[in-house]
Amino acid sequence: MDAILPQTQCGQCGFPGCKPYATAIATGQADINQCPPGGDATIKNLADLLGVEPKPLNAENGTAKTVPLVAVIDEAVCIGCTKCIQACPVDAILGAAKQMHTVIAVECTGCELCIAPCPVDCIDMVPVSVGIEGFRFPEPQLRRAPMPPPLATEAPTPSDEPANPPQKEPADERIVTHG
Repeated sequence: MDAILPQTQCGQCGFPGCKPYATAIATGQADINQCPPGGDATIKNLADLLGVEPKPLNAENGTAKTVPLVAVIDEAVCIGCTKCIQACPVDAILGAAKQMHTVIAVECTGCELCIAPCPVDCIDMVPVSVGIEGFRFPEPQLRRAPMPPPLATEAPTPSDEPANPPQKEPADERIVTHG
């Protein structure tokens, strides 16, 4: 059941994370319609798994998100208090005390738990806009010169040798005597 949930660990369901919520559903302590990040798709999958009818999302838990969001920290405003790091349930914020912080976008689940504790209001939630279908490599900045042809690495064949090789002198004619 935990695998069906979106793993945002946001707590909007009233439980501290997705696994405790899944356990509560399994033991009958929670209903299947308390997960705003999962929305209707998660409710339907949970209903199918349990063999019950799907229900509309419980409005007390929030509204379903139609566009995934990711936290972005205005690094010029961040004072490095670490409160957002402590609030993030998936360790998607990187930083140290009195240093600027940044969000690791691919790890951020969009739970928004980092927003409230920020004393300087430097965190915004923005739509995730670039997926694989929207990605484009940047245009090259420099044109490269064409590559030279590869150097020959093989030994010459007999047909590559000169037709009339130079004649060698007999060894005794090359000896010079001084006397």
